[in-house]
Amino acid sequence: MTTNDYGLQAGNVKIGTKQTIKTVEQGDAAEVFVAQDADPRTVARVIQLCEQLGVKLTYVDTMRNLGKACGIEVGAAMAAIIRE
Repeated sequence: MTTNDYGLQAGNVKIGTKQTIKTVEQGDAAEVFVAQDADPRTVARVIQLCEQLGVKLTYVDTMRNLGKACGIEVGAAMAAIIRE
């Protein structure tokens, strides 16, 4: 598998708000990426969860770049790397 600039690899990433929050809540997230241009109301919950649970939080400049890093054609507000 190839790794991109953010360390995301296909197969070990959950993309999108619902999937990311679920992954964090279940304790399966090693790191969460949040797009800085995402709606603050959308990302507030996952940011709070990451701070509470000690999950590393990394900000990406745009949703478009995060989506591209995840290998999808559309923007993504957030994504989580799954613990191995």
